[in-house]
Amino acid sequence: MNIGWNIETYVSIVTLVLSVICSIVIIKIDWKKYGFLYLLSAIVGVILCYIFIYLGLYTFPYRLFPSISKIPFTAILTIFPLCVLLGVRYSPKSWSWKIPFYWTMVHIGMFSEAWAEHSTQLIKYNSPWDTWDSYTWWWIYLLVFEWVGGLIVSQESRKPIDQELLRYGKLGWFIVHFILICTIFLAGVYMQTLLLNPKR
Repeated sequence: MNIGWNIETYVSIVTLVLSVICSIVIIKIDWKKYGFLYLLSAIVGVILCYIFIYLGLYTFPYRLFPSISKIPFTAILTIFPLCVLLGVRYSPKSWSWKIPFYWTMVHIGMFSEAWAEHSTQLIKYNSPWDTWDSYTWWWIYLLVFEWVGGLIVSQESRKPIDQELLRYGKLGWFIVHFILICTIFLAGVYMQTLLLNPKR
């Protein structure tokens, strides 16, 4: 087990614990349906991750269990399925409002990944993979499982956010735009840093 007094260990353990706790809370609502969705999204996440590693698109230099797997399975089996559960459980009913909901989720996920890639040894991109590739796959993964989740989880077991909260002038509108503006701005700063410091 690879544990030390470093940022990689702290991030790995904290995200693992929080993801497990939040996932359990949602799965308990309907353990058969949400449990199956969790398992399915975890399996797909692991398969995709192994494919991308096999193609040499990115690596995970730091893993809690480096001798067991080339991927940080503690993260892949918890963080990504949790994102799927949160999306299926809380995304608004109308697709016109699902898009800003998932847009916010993708931006939070991509900002976290970009930070990890630039500031830690948790993940490292290899050419030709870059931030836009990850951004695209975040969208594909979450939207596919939004559709799959709609087939698995009944409306009675979902609790979509009231789309009225996302309309202009409402609290949800301000939260969504605050996150989008901040992450877009910070992504610009991040890309500028990469251009000025290409060697890490």
